[in-house]
Amino acid sequence: MIEKANIKDAELLTSIALTSKAYWGYSKELINSWKDDLTVSPKMIEEMMVYKFISNQKTIGFYILNQPQNNTIELEFLFVHPDAIGQKVGKQLLSHAIEKSNNLNIETMTLLADPNAQPFYESQGFISTEKKESSIPNRFLPLMKLNLK
Repeated sequence: MIEKANIKDAELLTSIALTSKAYWGYSKELINSWKDDLTVSPKMIEEMMVYKFISNQKTIGFYILNQPQNNTIELEFLFVHPDAIGQKVGKQLLSHAIEKSNNLNIETMTLLADPNAQPFYESQGFISTEKKESSIPNRFLPLMKLNLK
């Protein structure tokens, strides 16, 4: 079940983001250096579109959409707890985000992907449009987009 997150969920969603990121084998030091970037604040939950995936009364994933600009919306976060990876939770969250975007008559969804997640997004129809340098020297992140119209 997917439902709107509330500000009380901020700490749990942050924990899921950090745990999910660590799934890809990044060092603890690297994960800690990204903590600010992966923190879900109560303000984000108030100002953005934040939805969580609940299974067996437990939150196991979530996504955040930024407010749309010029018929484009950015998928800021999409994270699934490692225990639920491979169970189509990410696909269901992404489908929900696309549905919400379509309801707003958005033309394009964009995201900055972790390189490990790029194949997932490509399998869902996203294309890589350019590479952005990350905070790690010589590491580039794919900027991806999906045409919704």
